[in-house]
Amino acid sequence: MDNMTDVTRKTLALLVDNEPGVLSQIARLFSRKGYNIEAFAAGPTENPGVTRITIDVLADDPHTELLCNQLRKLYPVHSVKRLSVESSLYRELMLAKVRAESSERRNDIMQIANIFRAQIIDVSTETLTIGIAGDAEKLSGLENILKEFDVMEIARTGVVAIERGSATINDKSKESGEFSYGKNVL
Repeated sequence: MDNMTDVTRKTLALLVDNEPGVLSQIARLFSRKGYNIEAFAAGPTENPGVTRITIDVLADDPHTELLCNQLRKLYPVHSVKRLSVESSLYRELMLAKVRAESSERRNDIMQIANIFRAQIIDVSTETLTIGIAGDAEKLSGLENILKEFDVMEIARTGVVAIERGSATINDKSKESGEFSYGKNVL
């Protein structure tokens, strides 16, 4: 990367075929280009044959555009879109297991969870497990406060994102017959 001052976190949304090996192809592309995937989330869409992937990467604008163009060339990739902070919604999920062996400690943790609008999703005589969805700053804020307690384990997903309003990820830049499997396209 030539100019390190313009490097910021960029979010890319992809629609890909739901088939073995696709995630590996995408990861190899990032690796070959010398980029680390900062966050990654994949899941089903309204179409069972298509998976939506959200990737966060540290890059400048020209290199982000290069990555998008290279991703579009991959056969199983239907569309690629760079999401902007201003016009997109971002969410992440965090599960945190905290040691809470006394009722006083459980009450303190439950009050903190309520302040963050988190949910207590599992209770045992020794632990509380908190679930929270929100933006990365909110989750990091809760995580920092929970450090005052005995945090046993934290699991965070990658960011999922979608554009506001009527804008969608659907990309019409590929030819319509390109994804007709098992058919002869002339």
